[in-house]
Amino acid sequence: MRFDSRDLTLMAVFTALYAVINVLQMISIGNPTVYGPVQLRVADCLIALATLLGWPVIVGVTVGCFLTNAYYFIGFQDVVFGPIANLVAASIVFMFRKYRFTACVVGALPIGFIVGGYLWLFFPPPEVLNILPVWVAMIGSITISSLIAVAVIGYLLLSVLSRPSIIEPLKSKGLKVVAENK
Repeated sequence: MRFDSRDLTLMAVFTALYAVINVLQMISIGNPTVYGPVQLRVADCLIALATLLGWPVIVGVTVGCFLTNAYYFIGFQDVVFGPIANLVAASIVFMFRKYRFTACVVGALPIGFIVGGYLWLFFPPPEVLNILPVWVAMIGSITISSLIAVAVIGYLLLSVLSRPSIIEPLKSKGLKVVAENK
């Protein structure tokens, strides 16, 4: 796998976008929506774009997650396993890119299982969730939010950006597109 300067630039753009979206969400809405037991990381919508742009998105959302989690440090597990979850999710989306919606749904699941699998260590369970083991409730919560971010918001973003009126001018300027809407 070789990356040229355009790929590296696109990786940097997605790294910055991921981090900036999380920071803006933290500033405008507040911490629980980005780092809490019930979270909706809007920046995860960028993961869906791996179907269109490939490795630059995969690397960008992984590094962006690492930088964001390291900056808003809640624990070592989050800094290590959060980016791994994004790497796995974006790679799955890329692998199943011919089936875009399915790719987005299946790609959202590793985030729920990986992040939900450790996030319960940092947050006490709400009283309502005492009927389930805390780790099961956390995995369910993070999986639902990941599905919203990747399979709903991300898929809509992918659908808009895949339109010929948007993608063709970008391709004429040298953007590499790995899968086009058919």
